[in-house]
Amino acid sequence: MPETPPPPPPDRPVPDPAAGPDGASGRAQPPPASFGQVVGAVFWSFFGVRKGNAMRSDEVRIRPHQVILVGVLLAAVFVATLLVIVRTIIKTAGA
Repeated sequence: MPETPPPPPPDRPVPDPAAGPDGASGRAQPPPASFGQVVGAVFWSFFGVRKGNAMRSDEVRIRPHQVILVGVLLAAVFVATLLVIVRTIIKTAGA
């Protein structure tokens, strides 16, 4: 009965078969998303409207920390806008 080779030790990563001699994967990485693209993705996600192709592209290009930072920023802008609108309405109503 032929012996199977032992599995690699846990401290060494399993090499990627698609990797070249320098260890880089043969797959091309998409360019990272710009600030405007992240803002657009988060803005439309506030409304729950996003095209499937754009969403799949965003999964690869947009990093989680970008979404969190822009989401918090846009939420703060939204709250500030609501406060300004309410204060303006109250001031014009004479209350």
